[in-house]
Amino acid sequence: MSTHPWWQTTVIYQIYPRSFQDTTGNGVGDLPGITSRLDYLADTLGVGAIWISPFYKSPMADFGYDVADYTSVDPLFGTMNDFDELLDEVHARGMKLIIDWVPNHSSDEHPWFLESRSSRDNPKRDWYTWRDPKPDGSPPNNWVSAFTGPAWNFDETTGQYYLCTFTTKQADLNWRNPEVQEAMLADLAFWLDRGVDGIRVDVAHFVMKDPELRDNPLVEGEPVLNTKDHGEYDLYQHLHDKGHPHNHGLYRDVRALLDSYQPERFSVGEIYIADWNEWASYYGDLDELHLPFNFSLLWAPWTAQGISEEVNTAEAAIPPGGWPSYVLGNHDNNRIATRFGEEQMPIAAMLLLTLRGVPTLYYGDELGIPERFIPPEQQLDPHGRLLPGAGRDGCRTPMQWDSSAHAGFSPDTAETTWLPLADDWAERNVAQHLDDPHSLLNLYRRLLAYRRSSADLQTADYEQLAAPDGCFAYRRGKLIVALNFTDEVIELPFTGEVELSTYPDAEAHAGRLRAHEGIIVAG
Repeated sequence: MSTHPWWQTTVIYQIYPRSFQDTTGNGVGDLPGITSRLDYLADTLGVGAIWISPFYKSPMADFGYDVADYTSVDPLFGTMNDFDELLDEVHARGMKLIIDWVPNHSSDEHPWFLESRSSRDNPKRDWYTWRDPKPDGSPPNNWVSAFTGPAWNFDETTGQYYLCTFTTKQADLNWRNPEVQEAMLADLAFWLDRGVDGIRVDVAHFVMKDPELRDNPLVEGEPVLNTKDHGEYDLYQHLHDKGHPHNHGLYRDVRALLDSYQPERFSVGEIYIADWNEWASYYGDLDELHLPFNFSLLWAPWTAQGISEEVNTAEAAIPPGGWPSYVLGNHDNNRIATRFGEEQMPIAAMLLLTLRGVPTLYYGDELGIPERFIPPEQQLDPHGRLLPGAGRDGCRTPMQWDSSAHAGFSPDTAETTWLPLADDWAERNVAQHLDDPHSLLNLYRRLLAYRRSSADLQTADYEQLAAPDGCFAYRRGKLIVALNFTDEVIELPFTGEVELSTYPDAEAHAGRLRAHEGIIVAG
């Protein structure tokens, strides 16, 4: 039996609840829908943990990331009884449940903010960041929203600006107020007491800002755009509006709360930081986040050299005793099938599920669902409405279960789904893939089953191996993984028995990779 904690050997499956399964016919996914599909996750697919994006009460200005009550379930998604049933059924299948925690901001409709904005002398005024305008009436400093425009919104009632790093409907909480810390940790404890197994921390590095609210300096030279176009946001060095060192004290407190529960509870943080040392600092002395998400593969060149460099750099940055994480897709980035291409999807699957650490699989990527083009005028995502071209709707389309109406996502009686389905849903769906032994879904199933049976893939060290150009090869214990990023045959210097190939036949060879092939070899 492994001596490693559960979270180090699991595979996480991310569910965007609006888009997984609709049981009411309103075109929006819900918690009972997730419960109804747990057998697929546990038995058909074989993942160990599911992470559910926000389902809390919300006006849905940012589809749940604008929380109006941290200890509730929005009626759109169901009831608290529905959540409890989901949690019980997850645990009954031997899986773990991870929920989103959104500490940086609340909705402007949260009761705390309604009190805070009611008057300058309200007891909750300092629960958010309020400042007077400059003498000319402009915002207090030059900080800009990650969704474009000033990061400040003027409130006519009290004549001050409040800080809003994302939309104006998302007011930044003031974590320097001890009452805010106490209230937010109590809300987190509410879910831990109910039995959730872990949290994913939204924009974890944004929470603490410069207490002096100093201006951010401009970027020197041409700004580097690492993510979707953020407009003027990328013109600044974000030295003061996020990433303050006091974040580390906050996450030590969060870790202490998690560690006070048995069995062990888990945390993973959304941290988009390019500097590897700063990124790795969120492990602390292994007393802060269990994992900072590693997003480097989202933007690395999809070549053997580009991917291997990112993996090696991440491995070198992780502190002794720390554990890696890898992500290829999520609810904020274009679908991997569109980014990498259909032919490369099999080696993307093998890469994700054979590297050392915790892989997170985004719903539908096991089918190769492509990015759905949605015209700017039809965008629902606030980022896309504020900054045309930056919308994230295309990666959030409904899950494709079968070839019936609405792809089995909504009942046949539903008029429509909240977002349109990807164009190829009638052929690319779970039912069709299960019937095809050569499908991407069945490859994921084989990889996940092999990973569950392999102590080497779960816990062994990583070592890159010398390989010809176009091939990324590495050792995991007694296993060798070799991935061909090209459309050419590559001769390999390896011997041994091929345990698994991304090709659906029996002709795999340890000494040769066919075009776009990945293999696992028992050396």
